[in-house]
Amino acid sequence: MLGWRFRLGLAIAALMLLQGCASLKGPDPTDPLEPLNRQVTAFNDVADDLVLRPVAVIYGQYLPTVVRKGIGNFFSNQSDVLSFFNSLAQLKLEKAAKNAMRVGINSTLGLGGIIDWASELKIDKHKEDFGQTLAFWGVSSGPYVVLPFFGPSTVRDSFGLYVDIKTDVNQQLADQGSRNFLTVLRLTDRRERYLNLSDAVRQASLDPYTFTRDAYLQKRLNDIFDGNPPMLDDFDDPDKPAPMAAPNQPGTSISPESLPKAPLPIKP
Repeated sequence: MLGWRFRLGLAIAALMLLQGCASLKGPDPTDPLEPLNRQVTAFNDVADDLVLRPVAVIYGQYLPTVVRKGIGNFFSNQSDVLSFFNSLAQLKLEKAAKNAMRVGINSTLGLGGIIDWASELKIDKHKEDFGQTLAFWGVSSGPYVVLPFFGPSTVRDSFGLYVDIKTDVNQQLADQGSRNFLTVLRLTDRRERYLNLSDAVRQASLDPYTFTRDAYLQKRLNDIFDGNPPMLDDFDDPDKPAPMAAPNQPGTSISPESLPKAPLPIKP
């Protein structure tokens, strides 16, 4: 069902990598492909208005809160599995242990993750994805891109998204119908949870595209540095741009131009 979307997204990401990495000249060095990104954003907005948002509204209106909570917990438990492996890959052993405990408790006592007993037991959730793993090992983010259907990303995070989805627990099911159903349910649940936020961005922002871009880059910066990103004063040469890279790799830093200009309510 999603195979063509992945191929289209990766093709666009590859095009952006070839076109955008050659030069970062322009009004915003983090977004050299802004004209193309705005066109993809407009396409995504139309698709959201026609399909995704109406389905999410119906989902939220007619499904009881307790059921939606259980569905969200179920998918959150699956994301903890990926977080466990990515934590290991980033040598974050304590976080990996906590993620493993969460999966073990919620998958058994929590009836497959429907009940989040781990959070009740104060076992914190530590979300890690493959894009963060690539950043940990020094892979540059590349230009900001907007993927069809998937939205804000970077070249590095686009590849990370592909790996995360292909290795997701749901994608390992043998029955394609079950995989497709769970994928649609997951997307609908996620879209419903962000209804208020997306509406607020559209109403409060003079330019929702710019706000979303800056917010995404800030969130990714926060994710990579585990909530403690460097300040401008930490840069060796604030006037020399450098790619967003790993916090523990020698000789790497973050470009001041990559720091966002708008705040983001970061949600785990």
